[in-house]
Amino acid sequence: AGSKLREVFDKINNLLSGKPVQTEGQTVSVTQHPQGLEFVCYKLAEKFVKHGEGEVSFHHDSAFPIAVVLSGIWELHPRVGDIFLAHLHKKCPYSVPFYPAWKEGTSMEDYQRMLGYEVHDSKVEEQDHFLKRMSGMIRLYAAIIQLRWPYGNKQGAHPHGLSYGWRWLAQMLNLEPLADVTAMLLLDFLEVCGNALMKQYGIQFWKTMFFIQKSYIPRIEAVTSSGQMGCLSRLKNFVQKCLQAEEIPLPKGILTPSFWRT
Repeated sequence: AGSKLREVFDKINNLLSGKPVQTEGQTVSVTQHPQGLEFVCYKLAEKFVKHGEGEVSFHHDSAFPIAVVLSGIWELHPRVGDIFLAHLHKKCPYSVPFYPAWKEGTSMEDYQRMLGYEVHDSKVEEQDHFLKRMSGMIRLYAAIIQLRWPYGNKQGAHPHGLSYGWRWLAQMLNLEPLADVTAMLLLDFLEVCGNALMKQYGIQFWKTMFFIQKSYIPRIEAVTSSGQMGCLSRLKNFVQKCLQAEEIPLPKGILTPSFWRT
């Protein structure tokens, strides 16, 4: 509910503003320790990324309520946004976007960690689980860049707005595609913020969609084996439908004005 989200936002904002906040039966304040504010900014940013790789990866719609709170906090407390990006880029290098290259002397385990895989006791997480986590984080990022906290003053620009999404898309299409990962990330990104990018960039956006269909999808196909075609097929269908309809559908779960009256 919108009212519940406002409660969450106010509590986080009050904590970061140095006001005393009630939690689990006790009162806490960042002023109680010289590094209190820095610690809270760090842990809060980390928590938002964890929501992306956990909650959003399983429930796509949850990207929007989480993103709108973070967007508002980022506007009032830029340090949280900076640390959020640092955590996000480390956990999901594709959010930069960046495909880390293997360097001589790097162990296989360390390289897999650089690629975003979780490695415990020399066991690497399964590909499906890895892709799900990366998907959740990219969806959260794609939601953040298009959302403003509706109760802010709206005087300044979005602290990390759609221009960053446009740049991400352009940089992504300049990278050599990876099997599995590239098709999934492009589909997630376009499903979540394609509509917002279409409204903002118009004809330039449609030129990019046409480029994806004619040039980039064949390049993804060239590196994709027959067993990895699922996500690529979904990306192809999505791009084709959008080009035919000359419209990108609104993402599922987008927060409508009526949401804030709940």
